Amino acid sequence: MEILEILEEVEDSIEKNFSVLGFTLVNKENLLSMLEELRLKLPDEIKQAKWVKEERQKILSEAEKEANSIIESAKEKVIALIDEHEIAKQAKTRAEQIMADARAQELEMRKNAISYADSMLEKVESISASVVDQAREGRRQLR
Repeated sequence: MEILEILEEVEDSIEKNFSVLGFTLVNKENLLSMLEELRLKLPDEIKQAKWVKEERQKILSEAEKEANSIIESAKEKVIALIDEHEIAKQAKTRAEQIMADARAQELEMRKNAISYADSMLEKVESISASVVDQAREGRRQLR
């Protein structure tokens, strides 16, 4: 019999028995037997309640640890994503700088090549003009 059932029996026994001047007469042996049964059941119930309470506390503690672990993991992932984002931004900025430098070098090399070609053509023109002048002079002398 469970504790609540025993208590209900005690209540029923008190209510069903004879009352005189506000006093209730009950069967002493019956009431003592129910109280003894209650006394025997109570430690088991208390042990069960204590076990349930301890298990509840363990479960709550484990859940809290797991929640904290999940939160820490999430924080680490956020930091990693932020770091990756920062690294990506830095890489993009660096790539843009390299491209700008390459374009500037290309422009400078193009200017230098044009200048060199112009200089060479000027020399060729000068040499050609000198050859033409010598050819004219040679022709003039031949006439």
